[in-house]
Amino acid sequence: MNIIEAKEKILENGFLDIETDVQIDLFAAIENLKKQKNAIVLAHYYQEPDIQDVADFIGDSLGLAQKAAETNADIIVFAGVHFMAETAKILNPSKKVLLPDLKAGCSLADSAPTQLFKKFKEQHPNHVVISYINCSAEIKALSDIICTSSNAEKIIESLPINQPIIFAPDRNLGAYLNKKTGRNMVLWNGACMVHEIFSLEKIIKLKIRHPKAKLIAHPECEEAVLNKADFIGSTSQLLKYVQTDNSPEYIVATETGILYKMQQTAPHKTLIPAPPNNSCACNDCPHMKLNTLEKLYLCMEYELPELTMNETLRIAAKKPIDRMLEISRAAGLIG
Repeated sequence: MNIIEAKEKILENGFLDIETDVQIDLFAAIENLKKQKNAIVLAHYYQEPDIQDVADFIGDSLGLAQKAAETNADIIVFAGVHFMAETAKILNPSKKVLLPDLKAGCSLADSAPTQLFKKFKEQHPNHVVISYINCSAEIKALSDIICTSSNAEKIIESLPINQPIIFAPDRNLGAYLNKKTGRNMVLWNGACMVHEIFSLEKIIKLKIRHPKAKLIAHPECEEAVLNKADFIGSTSQLLKYVQTDNSPEYIVATETGILYKMQQTAPHKTLIPAPPNNSCACNDCPHMKLNTLEKLYLCMEYELPELTMNETLRIAAKKPIDRMLEISRAAGLIG
């Protein structure tokens, strides 16, 4: 297949899908491509185990943003979702940024359409806009500061107590932060489909069956679940808690991909995924799981799909990310 045919396939499918009878050791092939192309593979904790195993760096949104900002690689392969690859491109305009599947979007990012949010912002002219990193480049460009669940509290506290704030797009995270910081931020009405699906009733029944288990939850979960949690934290904070806490069992209320790394770092602990409110595997993010090892290999081989961005948009979106990294460094959250 030549490059033109590959591009046509991407336009049609959003990813490369090449049928072949040739058996390939994908792990070895990806490692060879990294060396040949000076490429780095960045992966979110929610990716499938095979991708985590082949990644050069695995992290949450803050760690991935920092790694993208400091890498010397010529090609960044982002095993995550679209807004994460966008962030890498915003920070690295001269580097080629690849995403194994262009259709790997984000329900939370999709919940904040640009034009509607722009009108919402205009209705609150004196407010500083803090946007969760799980948003599009267009929303970042309309923001004053970006945050992640790891640094959101510190970023809010860096502003004067009397400064009005809009927080977008996650209403659950925003409500949690209002309670934590004592603020009264105006919240955009967005949410993550995965973190809203957990069943409080099933979690309570699970806790009865596992009385020694602690419930740990991501702050994107609904308030009713957070109220029952023994610990609330970002993806990396949940991971660290399981490593350092002395409980033998944990019910984990976030995307199930994190369980793979948790089990690696705390093999003696029992980890139980929090149940959704129906019988489907809805605590798996369908967007994250669009990426596969095969797609990762093909996108590195053909250097497609490539994420590109208008330079004016990139510059506007970079300012609030830079502000986030600046505040995070000052607070000692990153090196």
